[in-house]
Amino acid sequence: MGFILLGLFIILMLIGVPIAFVIGIVALLGIMNIPYVPEITVPMKMLNGLDSFVLLAVPLFILAANLMNSGKISTKLIELALALVGSIRGGLAHANILVSMLFAGVSGASQADTAGVGKILIPSMKKNGYDTETAVAVTAASSTVGVVIPPSIPMIIFAGIANASVGALFLGGIVPGILIGLGMMVFIYIVALKRNYPKSKRAELSKLIKLSLESAPALFTIIIIIGGITTGIFTATEAAAIASLYTLLISMFFYKTLKLKDIPKILFDTLALSSLSLFALAAASALGELMSYYQLSALAQDFFANNIGSKAVFLIIIIAFFLFIGTFMDAIPAMILFVPVILPSATAFGIDPVHLGLIVVITLAVGLITPPYGLCLLLASKIGEMSIERSFVAVLPYIAIILVVLLFVAFFPDIAFFIPKLINPSLF
Repeated sequence: MGFILLGLFIILMLIGVPIAFVIGIVALLGIMNIPYVPEITVPMKMLNGLDSFVLLAVPLFILAANLMNSGKISTKLIELALALVGSIRGGLAHANILVSMLFAGVSGASQADTAGVGKILIPSMKKNGYDTETAVAVTAASSTVGVVIPPSIPMIIFAGIANASVGALFLGGIVPGILIGLGMMVFIYIVALKRNYPKSKRAELSKLIKLSLESAPALFTIIIIIGGITTGIFTATEAAAIASLYTLLISMFFYKTLKLKDIPKILFDTLALSSLSLFALAAASALGELMSYYQLSALAQDFFANNIGSKAVFLIIIIAFFLFIGTFMDAIPAMILFVPVILPSATAFGIDPVHLGLIVVITLAVGLITPPYGLCLLLASKIGEMSIERSFVAVLPYIAIILVVLLFVAFFPDIAFFIPKLINPSLF
């Protein structure tokens, strides 16, 4: 029966059924064929899968990102980034990467970053002499740091699944996220020299100070979120709620770029985007029950114990597996389905859940820019009016940079945890 369900899973995906419905259909049909297990188990497990306080952080962080875009806060961050790095050869591309890193520290939503930043910078880069491939690739690739630099929605989900510390995961994502961003900036600088991309005039100190002061309220959101969670003042969900409220207030009363009439549309967009992720998560919870029935976790543990004697080989297998899964599945259902399966084996190899979480999240971030799923690549391609095939070829060097950082994190975890251990050793 298991092979039939696997075949059905593959067929439904190949014919274009949305992944959340594929997971739900397979879960329902599988449980219907288990003796003495009623079909009501499926909706019960779906509801139980969403019955978590930490999951409230998902729509709230998406709301914060939507408020940022609607309140034109992302525009302020772009202006600051341009003032800081615009004078470097290829300045617009560097600013694109830097603003994604800043945006990531507020929202934790990569798709919102691609949409908000891409609509402004992709046309601007094309107008200023950048080829479309570079404009699209930089925008799509840099937005992946949104799930690595805290706050990160996938990290929150992983923490709930693996009973890991959200604060430790958030702190652990800072160094890898910065390394990915810096790696991309080095690559862009080399390309910019070869292609003679433009650079802007160095910003005057007075202008830099003015833009820094204007952006300070938005950047303070990062301190509220990271500082509050890591010091234990509030939980990830409370941080998301505070971030949303704070973003709303500064957009309406400080920047005065958000009107009361804009809020219903923002809420609708937030609910629409949140429902996609949360429905997939609910369906994955039901399928997880089916996988438990077939004891996949025990089978995986036996396989690794009997055939894989090396921690390094285990890590390579996990990275390769999630790279494959990420090409056609969102990070949230992927983690719900497979993290419980691999977690016991990872523990047996002496891999800390926080370390495993970083590896899984960074690996699945690559899926945001790999077709056919690749939401960030799809969004950037649409904005840049370029085919997915050309976009994917253009983004390959950036994928290589992410993978290099991922391997460093996997095999030299002290690189990721050095600074976090200095900030809060009690979390590690």
